Amino acid sequence: MHNSTKTAPFARTMVAAAVLVLCAAGGASAQYAHSPETNDTPINGNLPQGALPFSWDPTYNVCRGVDPKCYHNWVDDRQMKVLVYSRTAGPRHANIGTALGAGKNTQNATTFVVTCTAEQPGPPVIRGNCLGSNNTAQQALRTWLNAEGIAVDVTEDVTQLSNLDQYRAVIFMSPTRDTMWKHGSMLLTTNTNLTNNTHLDAAKTALRQYMRAGGGFVGIHNAFGTEYNWPYYEGLLGNANYYDHGANQRGRAFVTGSPDPSTKGLPESFETIDEWYNLQPYPTNVKVVLRLDETSLATRRTTHPGHGDFHPMAWCQNYDGGHVWVTPIGHDRGQFQDGSGFLGQAEFKRLVVQGIKMTMGLVADMGTPPTVSTTFCPSSPNPNPK
Repeated sequence: MHNSTKTAPFARTMVAAAVLVLCAAGGASAQYAHSPETNDTPINGNLPQGALPFSWDPTYNVCRGVDPKCYHNWVDDRQMKVLVYSRTAGPRHANIGTALGAGKNTQNATTFVVTCTAEQPGPPVIRGNCLGSNNTAQQALRTWLNAEGIAVDVTEDVTQLSNLDQYRAVIFMSPTRDTMWKHGSMLLTTNTNLTNNTHLDAAKTALRQYMRAGGGFVGIHNAFGTEYNWPYYEGLLGNANYYDHGANQRGRAFVTGSPDPSTKGLPESFETIDEWYNLQPYPTNVKVVLRLDETSLATRRTTHPGHGDFHPMAWCQNYDGGHVWVTPIGHDRGQFQDGSGFLGQAEFKRLVVQGIKMTMGLVADMGTPPTVSTTFCPSSPNPNPK
């Protein structure tokens, strides 16, 4: 959490340096509670025991990167279930279809029976939250993960981003803009001391607390066009966010870095059609597992100069206690339609399913039943290998 007190850049630098010195000396070395090694050790510092001093990121005030000590799990009873969040507060991608109504479309973690609210005819018409035929991406994620033994809840109601500790992962499927703000709520403007429990950004608090308890976050495509002005979220994405893109076009992606569970079984490279986001800032201290060959693009950019010979397209990190796996790919409806013949659809599906399973703390291999695994984002970061 960023403190509201403002300090000069030099002061902030000195404070950060002091924190690192204390941590290196053992002054902030207490283990997080409920971690695998010690469940009852109290917390008296910000850097977990054994974490490397440079794993502390003073920009976002978190332990982050590929350092496994930046992860801990404080919740032992998460369901074999994920939450897909696709609310848009701006432009809406066609592959997530018609906006869903209030509430949550839920699925029983054992029977996979779906409970949702149907649209009520008007006037006025009250929109339901059952998935329709054009909610392609949400339905695909449910179908793909059900085949892996994982239940999927879906919501576009910001008030439903609560009680997140029941989930092994929260998936942001192309939400847009300030998607975590409770729009349309009335404030008591005549009284600055509000007494009506107005909390317009409660979802932000819930997501942050979920990550700090060892949750999993997966961001797909326009998860990079979301919450531009929330620093914690930018850090969650790996110190990265969307800037612009060229044409929606054919391009070739290469598996990169050391072997990773999310890319297991993929060919060395594959082609697909996407918008190929340019990123600003550029991801740092993460493990990049897929990169774009920019020479394969007909139109590389609009304003942004591009990323040259190392253009990240999927990566992972530990962040503030939780696991993170993200990819800017996933613009087209065809990528979420099995048997569509869409270029690279099978490879995209494998990448996403295995990325989600790894983030959930499971053996990632697509087609295997849910099996707990401690392998996540293995090996060292590769911010720009040649």
